Amino acid sequence: MAGLVVIFDFDKTIIDCDSDNWVVEELGINHLFTQLLHTLPWNSIMDRMMTELHNRGKTIEDVEECLKKVPLHPSVASAIQSAHAFGCDLRVVSDANVFFIETILKHHGLLDCFSEINTNPSLVDEQGRLRILPYHDFNSSPHGCNICPSNMCKGLVMEKIRALVSADGKKQLVYVGDGAPDFCAGLKLEEGDVLMPRKDFPICDLISANPLLTKAKIHEWSDWEELGANLLSTVNNALIDESSNTRTDQLVPLDCKYQNTLISATAHEALQKALPVSPPH
Repeated sequence: MAGLVVIFDFDKTIIDCDSDNWVVEELGINHLFTQLLHTLPWNSIMDRMMTELHNRGKTIEDVEECLKKVPLHPSVASAIQSAHAFGCDLRVVSDANVFFIETILKHHGLLDCFSEINTNPSLVDEQGRLRILPYHDFNSSPHGCNICPSNMCKGLVMEKIRALVSADGKKQLVYVGDGAPDFCAGLKLEEGDVLMPRKDFPICDLISANPLLTKAKIHEWSDWEELGANLLSTVNNALIDESSNTRTDQLVPLDCKYQNTLISATAHEALQKALPVSPPH
């Protein structure tokens, strides 16, 4: 489906936690992290935490094994694989970091479903220590957004994605997220786009407080079954819109544990090629 681009936040959207907090708590440095919370930007604290882990003898492999235990709901994995099988262009916009996101997605067999991951860069230095850098250099070129953290404005990232994917024609964008920066990203959506905010999270509070600012259609979700259902419904509608000559009797039922819907026969064949995903360990 060349016309549909689905953009996901990562923490508390694709995974059922904040990946930074998960590593900090699981590897026993939460006390130091809490001490530094009001002294440095979050992104800088996480870089400091990786140095602390290294100093305590924790290896990059220890961090990797910790990340493999992050909970990722099977309904999310299934919906991602299905959307990818339908031909959607899937992307990530997250304030986590490359190493955390790629490790988790690869572990669950989902990394190849995404065409692009927009997040804070990370690298392993010559000492074997994981370094986490800011997406935007807030010292030399601050982005000026008062919604997003200093290291990453998701609205600016969305502008870049819109320009990139629109180069070969009009695209419908779908954005899925939970936090205040995801509200900033949602402000860049246009009429005909879809915003999927997580209920009872900061993004919904901001939408309610600023109801006239969001141009996109809004489909809220509260859990991962509902997220999967909403996502597949949006994909299905886009499939039908793209194939104006598709008749109802040419559609086949897709039997998901969270939704029965209709998709085109071609999409159904593609879905059958999607690999099953094991529940998180």
